[in-house]
Amino acid sequence: MNYTQNKKISQITPSTLIIGIDIAKDKHVARAQDDRGLDLGKRLVFENRIDGFESLLKWAKQHQEKNEKNHVIFGVEPTGHYWLSLAYYLTAKGYDFVVVNPMHVKKSKELDDNSPTKNDTKDAKVIAQLIKDGRYSVPNLLDGIYAELRECVKVRDQLIEQLMITEGRIQNVIQRYFPEFFDVFGDWEGKAALSTLKLFPFPNQIKEMTPEMVLEKWKPFVKRGVGIKRATKLVECAKKSVGIEIGLKFANRELAYLIEQYELYKKQLAELDMELESLVETLPGAKQMMKIPGLGAVTVALFFAKVGDISKYSHPQQLVNLAGLSLREHSSGKFKGQTKITKRGRRRLRRALLLAIRPLVAHNSTFKALHHYYTKRPDRPLKKQQSLIALCCKLLRVLFVIGQKQCEFDGAKLLRGIPQNNTLQAA
Repeated sequence: MNYTQNKKISQITPSTLIIGIDIAKDKHVARAQDDRGLDLGKRLVFENRIDGFESLLKWAKQHQEKNEKNHVIFGVEPTGHYWLSLAYYLTAKGYDFVVVNPMHVKKSKELDDNSPTKNDTKDAKVIAQLIKDGRYSVPNLLDGIYAELRECVKVRDQLIEQLMITEGRIQNVIQRYFPEFFDVFGDWEGKAALSTLKLFPFPNQIKEMTPEMVLEKWKPFVKRGVGIKRATKLVECAKKSVGIEIGLKFANRELAYLIEQYELYKKQLAELDMELESLVETLPGAKQMMKIPGLGAVTVALFFAKVGDISKYSHPQQLVNLAGLSLREHSSGKFKGQTKITKRGRRRLRRALLLAIRPLVAHNSTFKALHHYYTKRPDRPLKKQQSLIALCCKLLRVLFVIGQKQCEFDGAKLLRGIPQNNTLQAA
């Protein structure tokens, strides 16, 4: 399948059978059309099981023979994760498989009957019509090491989410039962603070102790950095605490369980990051990407997990569109609105790029110089956030070239064509 709109349309010929499929959890609905949009027979309802998939292929072959079609293209509106099994099945059988944008389906379903009615049969027809007009894209179905990397990154995202949830619950318990805890410790994860939460987390336990006793309890966990002054302050805060004094038995157990969960998640995350780094090093261009000052292995892994095999892309703008960083403009007549990014792309890829570009601007001389130029240039200077967005697109183009050619990063090439002020010369 090709990338440009014209080439997409040229894929649909008089010998093409178009099958639009509306995806659901248990049962899918398929409609068949020709290249002019004429319906070919009744709909097919088939289950999301192997028998259902086989009945779909049998139904498609019957339409091929009846209507003398030698090419079949299947298309779906990607709904959650339910479409993936069918996608991998059909591509393994050698069929062309495409997806249409759910927003396009929603906005074009009234064109035929001028009605906002929604049902599976109508949606399947609309999907087929969009494919006929070339309004589809070819999904990047990952396989091999890229599929492993995608699952690894997904598990990592889940662990980070659980870490944040658990941390919030721990702080919730502390704020309810010992709000003065943070007057003594700036961070609950510090060695002294964490040992306090494990051994004697609540004021009723601490105020019975002397500072010397507290210090003695800390010694196995903390070698230096805390002393009698910190222990004295903890005891004084415990005696003046306004924390809740009821339900302490199970509040103590809740806190112990939460800390245990938090430490388990952190251990699992560290193990996963080690596997992730060893996995990403085997990908073409990954080692050269990780040599870019300010770019880490996790960012490179996130990039490959969302993008897949770089060799399947023909232009870096495809990556920009995939990340939702392409620009949109709203203007009419003399009115010219603001230009913003579309945000119609992979949200996690866009977020990973935005998180990666900040350390690059801070520690990479080339990106620092570009950021300075974009924000300080005399003609149409960008705001800081606009500059970071522009640098995200620049980073995508750099990663595209490195992934395609497995070459080293050359900052001087990025600075070509930009007025050579003192900052750029220093870089």
